[in-house]
Amino acid sequence: MCNVRNVLMGYLCIKKEVMDFFNSLVFMLMEMAPYILAGFLVAGMLHAFVPERLMARHLSGGGAGPTLKAALLGIPLPLCSCGVLPAAIALRRGGASKAASTSFLIATPQTGVDSIAATWSLLGPAFAVIRPVAALVTSLFGGLAVGAAEGERATDAGAQSCAINSEPEKSIVGKCVDALRYGFVDLVGSIGLWLVIGLVIAALITVYVPDSYFTFLGDNPLLSMLAVLIVAVPMYVCATGSIPIAMSLMLKGLSPGTALVLLMAGPAANFASFTLISREMGRRAAWVYLGSIVAGAICFGLIIDWLLPAGWFLLPHASEVCCGVHGASLFSQICAAVLALLLIWAILRNYIFNNRQKTNTMTKNYKITGMNCPHCQATVKSRIEAVDGVTGVDVNLTSGIAAVEGVHDAEALVAAVRAAGFEASEING
Repeated sequence: MCNVRNVLMGYLCIKKEVMDFFNSLVFMLMEMAPYILAGFLVAGMLHAFVPERLMARHLSGGGAGPTLKAALLGIPLPLCSCGVLPAAIALRRGGASKAASTSFLIATPQTGVDSIAATWSLLGPAFAVIRPVAALVTSLFGGLAVGAAEGERATDAGAQSCAINSEPEKSIVGKCVDALRYGFVDLVGSIGLWLVIGLVIAALITVYVPDSYFTFLGDNPLLSMLAVLIVAVPMYVCATGSIPIAMSLMLKGLSPGTALVLLMAGPAANFASFTLISREMGRRAAWVYLGSIVAGAICFGLIIDWLLPAGWFLLPHASEVCCGVHGASLFSQICAAVLALLLIWAILRNYIFNNRQKTNTMTKNYKITGMNCPHCQATVKSRIEAVDGVTGVDVNLTSGIAAVEGVHDAEALVAAVRAAGFEASEING
């Protein structure tokens, strides 16, 4: 009888934890969905109506001017830490200085119109304001430091090339269609999987990590920031996906400053970025880039914990995390349903439908390294398609294999992939 009671109690306990996990997941999705969808729309408009060649022209030359412009241009762009790599390489090869390119690399993945809006929804207005300010200051400092380390002068310009090509001007209707496609198809595909991973990790922390687990770190903000940095710097997480994780850590007792460290260092720094900067700008510039992110994250984290009022950083929905759909508005529920459908379709399209290789018609296979998301996949595919003689391309994100059809120059193809910020090597046999 006792055994039956224990089994029943265990079953009820597991059922409660599963329901709490589901409710936490649904709650965070509903809170973020309206803001994320609005951010996707604005991001699409920026992509369609702000040409890259205009950005590159304003980022040429050394000094504080182009570096500041690069940070200001990068902050609203919704590119993840791997998606920003080919964009930064294109800007660099289109004439941007090393200082401006580094500033763009630091500022862009930390924020974006979608992540700023989602930050407001889950973490409150103070975080939503401080996050882009911290990205601006850190990127400006990092860019100027790289410029000083590399000896760039105000008249220096980056290597000129045709990395950013002029395209025929589209009509307003065409641009609006491009905006919708980029915002609700390409962008959702780029960050969708990582947003889902961030939500799941946050729900797991909320439900399964005891409230007392981080107590010893909560009493020492600097120690907790260093611990988060050890995990965040090598980890890949997008700016939006880091928000629910930061919220769940605060619910478990970590300081708001520690949460900001995760929000800054997680999206901005990873091994792919460090490797690319080492190759394109030198090892010294790469270390300055990484040091700027770490120093900026700790400084702003300490400012929040030691100098700013704690009341600014109270979580607006801390008591509602396990409420699920209860009390949510109809509008939030509709937005959550739309976002969920977009995420499901993006994951199916990018990781299942588009990853079926056409091995019966392809002539050469190449190993591509450095791809982390569908944005990278699309960039590699477009660069390969532009190589003379290529008649068909299938890029598998999961395996990193590009199957290429047509009579083409393998060296030209490898050079085209390298120009986009990735590595390629032909697979023989």
